[in-house]
Formats: sequence, C-alpha cells, structure tokens
Amino acid sequence: MADKSPQTPRASASADACASAAPSASAPASAAPSASAPAGAAPRTSASAPRTPDFAAFRDPALARELIDAINRTVTSAGRPLNLMEVCGTHTMSIGRYGFRSVMPAGLTLLSGPGCPVCVTANEDIDRAIALARVPGVTVTTFGDMMRVPGSATTLAAEKAAGADVRMVYSPTDALDLAEREPARQVAFIAVGFETTAPAIAATVLEAEARSLANFTVFCAHKTTPPALRAIADDPETRIDGFILPGHVSTITGLAPYRFLVEEFGIPGVVTGFEPVDILASVELLCRMAARGEARIENAYQRGVAQNGNPVARALVDQVFEPCDAVWRGLGTLPASGLALREEFAGFDARRRFAAELDELTVPTREPAGCRCGDVLRGAIAPSGCPLFGRVCTPEHPVGPCMVSSEGSCAAYFRYRE
Repeated sequence: MADKSPQTPRASASADACASAAPSASAPASAAPSASAPAGAAPRTSASAPRTPDFAAFRDPALARELIDAINRTVTSAGRPLNLMEVCGTHTMSIGRYGFRSVMPAGLTLLSGPGCPVCVTANEDIDRAIALARVPGVTVTTFGDMMRVPGSATTLAAEKAAGADVRMVYSPTDALDLAEREPARQVAFIAVGFETTAPAIAATVLEAEARSLANFTVFCAHKTTPPALRAIADDPETRIDGFILPGHVSTITGLAPYRFLVEEFGIPGVVTGFEPVDILASVELLCRMAARGEARIENAYQRGVAQNGNPVARALVDQVFEPCDAVWRGLGTLPASGLALREEFAGFDARRRFAAELDELTVPTREPAGCRCGDVLRGAIAPSGCPLFGRVCTPEHPVGPCMVSSEGSCAAYFRYRE
C-alpha cells in the first residue's frame, strides 16, 4: 500500500507520475495536478481556464524538491544500496540535463542501459553498412548519428568524403522519394532503431511495394527491447533493483512485454515520461517498491502510453517483419531480439540483394582497443569508468558509438560533466 504521509509524494498505476505526487504546499494551484483530472491527463491551469494542457507542473521546482527529499528518505529506509537502470536514450539525456545524479543520495545509483539504438548496433552490422556504401551504383541513406559511428576501420562519413554516395535523410520516406527520382541508382536505407521507429520502416516498405520501386532496399538492424532487459536482469555481474522503462517504445508495445521482469526476476519497472517530475516520481516509486520488496510494472506516463500500446502499429510491423536473432553490442547474440524482413518482402532487403558484394567488401570486424561501450550499455560500469572517456574518446573524436549518438550514455556524461 502506498505511503499516505502528506510529506511523501505518491505514485500509482492509475495516474501519471506528476499527477500522483503530492504537490508542494508552496506551489501555485495552477501547478498542482487536479484531483478530478482523468488518469494520465496533463495538469490543467484551473477549472475556469481554457482546456489547454499545462505542462508547467512537470517542471515545478518545489514538486521536484519534494520528490528528491522523498527519494532520500526512501533510500535511507531501504538499508542497502539500490541500483536503477534507464533503458531509453531520451531518459539518458534528460537525467544528465537536469543533473539528477548529482542530487541522488549516496545509496542510489542511476545506471544507463541499452537505450540508444545506434550504440547497441554491433560492429559487424556497422561494417556491413559501410561496405554497402562501397557497392557500385548504390546510394546509402541514413540518419545523422550513423554517419559518424566508427566501424572496424572507417565510418560512413569517411566513405562519403572518399567519394561514396552517402546521404543523410530525415525520414525513410526521404530515401523512398530519392529512389523514385533516381531510378538508375540503387537506394538503400540503413534502418537502426527500436519498436518506436519500426512501424515507419514497415510503412515505407509497403509504400515502396505500392510504387513498384525495385531500386529501393532497407538494411535492417532494428532491435526489440524486452530481450535486452532479460539479458541484463539475468546478468550475474549486474544487480538491478528497478528499471525506468522507455516511454517512446512503450507507446507501441504497451506494458505486457515487461511482465516477465516481475514474474521471473522479481524486478519492478515504471514506464515514465521525460520531464523532471516524470523521472523523479518514477525513481521515487521504484525506490519505494525496492525498499519494501515489492515488484510491479507501473505506468506513470498515461498521458502518452496506453496499457495495450498501439495495436495498429504492431500489426503493421508484424505484417512486414519477423523476429530474428540479433547481435547487440555488449550483450552478444540475443534470440528473437531483431527484426528481419519477411520472405514476401525479400526484394526490399539490402542484406539479401547485395549479399555477395557485402561478403566481399566487408572488412574483418574488430572492436576498438580499450573501448568499453559494451560494459557501459549493460550497466557494468559508468562511462567515466572507461579509460578512454574524455581523454582519447570525445564527441569531436569518438572511439565508440556511445560517444557519437545524441542519445549515447558517454555523450550525455561528457556533455553534462557527470
């Protein structure tokens, strides 16, 4: 049962983290969530004001301070160190931006997990994507982060500088339109991501089929989140007392895929948003459950995540993709953790269409000497525990992908000097 003390912010499965935390007595009424608001609704300014969401309460300093105080009390009462892990790149950046690690009690560690899709992409996949840029007649398209990710010997950006046709796009449909405009070129899109972006890739493949674009392919390196959570929960070298579960991914998956954390490992999880109060309330709730020996999967982001996620988006993904084994940086090969194009869409699969060329052009895969991105991604060390961090490896001269991506743990630690 939740602590009913007026000094302790509360959180529950039936309301957003902010809406379930007790407002500060000094906070204005407009910043306090309305008791009569629907579960998961954004706080509103007042009963007479226009019904426009007011997100100011999610950044209310008084409410944030109250939550920090509650976290301190809860961790003290736990009587043992607690380790929480976030597994979303946006949470990684938010925690760094708001300086939360610096205000957490000594007995609480906030770890960054495999929440950055570029970071978890294995070197062998990056090497094959780079090799694709060397295939005559192929134009490689990708998002900006992938341009600078180091492979075993080079990067896509370096291949572009050397004359390869590599272009940065803002969406997969940009690549599709390019294929339509330049029918003499083979246009391949490097698809890296989690459940959040998989529906857009699936829709793009279906659109390519509808337009009869035989010169468009997808190099798919998409992954799904639950198998990585399972691997970390089962890792004897890490002890996780609770997971801050990804908000964006959960808009697609819903809560059901996380139930195994409770049923098999007794580890609680909270889906939450990205504002300061969102994150602090989820941390307080996880600490409270861990301290009491409770394990539940809670939805503290009901304004963005439905219990069942987005069935339409999942059906679209299932129509185009099927599960496959995938190699994760730091976690190895995880069964059924990747997405591969189904046989009926094999014509749009760059891995299959250019298999012979990729086998010939891909360099032998090797990991960068001294780089510990893999250990960072599984929570074994903090980025500062890598001997290259901030010395040899910086955002200007990254050695590993965790320093390249805008969602990478090392990039966040470096940027916010954690």
